[in-house]
Amino acid sequence: MKFPKNLNLLLSGIIVIIAGLVYGGHPTYIMPEVLNFKVEALELKNMLRAVMGIYLGIGTYWLLGAFKPKLWSGATLSNVLFMGGISLGRIVSTLFDGVSTMFTPALILELLFFVWGLYNLNKYSD
Repeated sequence: MKFPKNLNLLLSGIIVIIAGLVYGGHPTYIMPEVLNFKVEALELKNMLRAVMGIYLGIGTYWLLGAFKPKLWSGATLSNVLFMGGISLGRIVSTLFDGVSTMFTPALILELLFFVWGLYNLNKYSD
């Protein structure tokens, strides 16, 4: 099965934007429901909303890269770095903290997007 060159950016952009909204959209409500911890400190709310901003920004860049050929290469490289970096962080956490049943599927997807992005860079870059 052949996947379109831009599908990696399109899917990961949508997923990361949704994740950002989950992290920062309404952290005092969402975090206790989804991740089972309370968000009461102003600094934690600020940090989660900053993460949301990063995710919304990078996800938007990936979506733009999926539709604008001039941005494709940079967007794909940033996708590879993001997915590789977040995967590395989850692997370190798994080694030091234990296996997270909630985030292991995320790790698998992030590794998939990392490898897929590397493949696309190798295949489609000039």
